[in-house]
Amino acid sequence: MTLRICFTLRVRPDRIDEYRARHASVWPDMLQAIEASGRRNYSIFLADDGQLVGYYEVTDAAAKAAADEYLAASPVAARWEAEMAEFFVDLDGRADQAAVELEEIFNLDEQLEAAEGAGDDDDVL
Repeated sequence: MTLRICFTLRVRPDRIDEYRARHASVWPDMLQAIEASGRRNYSIFLADDGQLVGYYEVTDAAAKAAADEYLAASPVAARWEAEMAEFFVDLDGRADQAAVELEEIFNLDEQLEAAEGAGDDDDVL
């Protein structure tokens, strides 16, 4: 099983260029901390207006909780988040802990698999 996590934050419009630059070369020890936490396929997307959408995968809810705990206790993640805090609008605390998670309501692969399992393809376009 794969649990997909998507979250949003808002970057200050006057800090977008610097935020992009910081993420073009994330500290190697921060990259290693994210990897060690168990998060996989991690991406961040940023619109010109500062809307940020992040995405990563973990194996299940227990792995997500463990990843969150690992990063919350990581000294390098604490330093990274402290440096990144100034980039966000209306941030109360660390961005990695204050991000708004979005509910996944559609996944193509899961629906295709369910449709194949149903065996009746008459309604499929």
